[in-house]
Amino acid sequence: MWVIMGRGRMEIKKIENPTQRQSTFYKRRDGLFKKARELAVLCDVDLLLLLFSSSGKLYHYHSPTVPNVQELIERYEKAVEKKVLEDGSGDERREMEEVGRLCEALEREMRFMQVDEKEDYSLADLQMVERNLEAAINKVRGEMETKIHKEMEKLHDMVKQRQQEGYSLCEELSHGSQHEEQESEELDLKLGFD
Repeated sequence: MWVIMGRGRMEIKKIENPTQRQSTFYKRRDGLFKKARELAVLCDVDLLLLLFSSSGKLYHYHSPTVPNVQELIERYEKAVEKKVLEDGSGDERREMEEVGRLCEALEREMRFMQVDEKEDYSLADLQMVERNLEAAINKVRGEMETKIHKEMEKLHDMVKQRQQEGYSLCEELSHGSQHEEQESEELDLKLGFD
C-alpha cells in the first residue's frame, strides 16, 4: 500500500528502526486524537478511541459529552447485542473498570491543568488546580536544590584540589629555593668566598 505524504510517496509498512517507529507512533497518535476531538466537537458525536502501543500501553480518548468509557462500551454492547466483556472473567472486568477509572481521573487532572477561560470552574476546582501546581513546583524546586547542592559540592572539591595543588607547588618552590641557597653556599666555599 502506498500513501502520498507531505514529502512524497511513502510505502506503508512496519518501520524497522525502533526510535523512528516510536517517534512516528507518538506523532500519529497525537494527530489521530486531535482528529477524534475535532470530529466529536464539530459533529456532536460520541466516540471512543482505544490504542495499545507495541509495549502494551493503553492510550484512549472519549468524547467530552460522555462521562466515562464504561458507558460507551455498554452502549456498544447494546447496539451489537454482544458483550464485549464476558461476565465469566471477573478479574478482567475489574481490571478494565480500574483502568477506566484511572483514565478518567487522569483526564480530569489534565483538564484541570489546562484552565480554560471559557469554563466556569468552582472554587474547589481552582483550589485543587492550585494545590497540584504548587506540588509540581515544589517537586521541581526540590530537584533543582538537589542538583545545585551536588554542583556546589563538586565545585568545593575542585577548589580544595586546586588549593592542595597550590600548596604542593609552594612547597616545591620553597624546597627548590632552599636547595639553591645551599648550592650557592657550597659554591662560595669551593671558590673561597666567605
